[in-house]
Amino acid sequence: MKLWVKMIRFIGGLCLVTILGIAYITYRCHNSLCLASERFSLSPKYSISSSSSSSRSEIPSSPTSTVKLMGGLASTVNIESVAFEEAYDMGFDITNRDVIVFLHIQKTGGTTFGRHLVRDLNLENPCNCPRKRKRCDCFRPNTINEQWLFSRYSTGWKCGLHADWTELTDCVEGALDEYEGSSRKRSLIDTYLRYFFITVLRDPIHRYLSEFRHVQRGATWKSARHWCGGQEFTSLPHCYKGSNWTGVELDEFMNCSYNLAHNRQTRMLADLTLAGCYTGYNTTADQLQRDRILLQSAKQNLASMAYFGLTEEQAVSQYIFERTFQLDFANPFDQANATLSAQAIAELTSVQIERVRQLNSLDKELLEFARQLLQQRFRLLKRRDPHFRRNWLRVIHPHKSERSDGNSLV
Repeated sequence: MKLWVKMIRFIGGLCLVTILGIAYITYRCHNSLCLASERFSLSPKYSISSSSSSSRSEIPSSPTSTVKLMGGLASTVNIESVAFEEAYDMGFDITNRDVIVFLHIQKTGGTTFGRHLVRDLNLENPCNCPRKRKRCDCFRPNTINEQWLFSRYSTGWKCGLHADWTELTDCVEGALDEYEGSSRKRSLIDTYLRYFFITVLRDPIHRYLSEFRHVQRGATWKSARHWCGGQEFTSLPHCYKGSNWTGVELDEFMNCSYNLAHNRQTRMLADLTLAGCYTGYNTTADQLQRDRILLQSAKQNLASMAYFGLTEEQAVSQYIFERTFQLDFANPFDQANATLSAQAIAELTSVQIERVRQLNSLDKELLEFARQLLQQRFRLLKRRDPHFRRNWLRVIHPHKSERSDGNSLV
């Protein structure tokens, strides 16, 4: 009898220890950073699978110091993306299976850039943009429904309003199949699409204040899906009560700890599954670890993109796009010297400006990385362009370039 009692006590003790262990792990992993730790590895690969070789020495993918210090992050994304080096080497084949995917971050000038893509490219079969319709049909030559551009002004917000990197890489293939009415499965090697991811970044302070002004006027983006890790996060807290945040003051805007405007560019370029998606978002627990993971992932994903531009570097951005894709714009990119954000900065106190900097410290580091990378790509393309002077003049002085070209033909 005593033996049975001892056995029951022993089994009961094991059960109690197991329950306490599960409770402890659940508590420690409340913000899902355990998931990030399991998936973190020092791999030199980018977070998105790329079909290009990393052995090329002349074409840089990212600043060397960053690669050396940051290492790499493992991800489970399995779509075929084309990095800058392959895009430059092999070009963009609009007639075959290549698709440009535009990751549009709010208040970066993406609306203007998106219009350039559908209206200003010199193509044999330009996008068809009917009047009184917001979207254009950017079909491949000799097709009636195959899009070569996945963007707001071509396919619409098929992956959600301002879909981020995590959403796009999970959604774009299925969305294109649905849009084209295709039931085919891209199982054969010759039916796979190649995705050229592109985006535009902006100075974090100007972008943040531009978003603040936009929200102050009534914008919310509350229909965004926030899809991550196979689920939609619909219960994210709002910073405001009612239908919008019209009339909000800057201090109130900044004081909302779960305001997605903070470090928006880093968050939208990172693989959020590496940091537990939106679980425990912006909580103090292990926030430094989460920030480090998101920033590194954002840098890697940016470096693996076929193209990105900077709002403050319109001419350089246009030149890089044209030489990378071998597609020219009929109208040049405009460099706006006066913006609403500049006006807002002039009205801020030094304390407020410093607070904006702190809230966007990750975006600041990301932009510094992007500036270095942009200049590397520009120098490479310039060095390899036998007609650089003509091509550059056409970007910065389009009308003068046209006259010069006309005179040279006489």
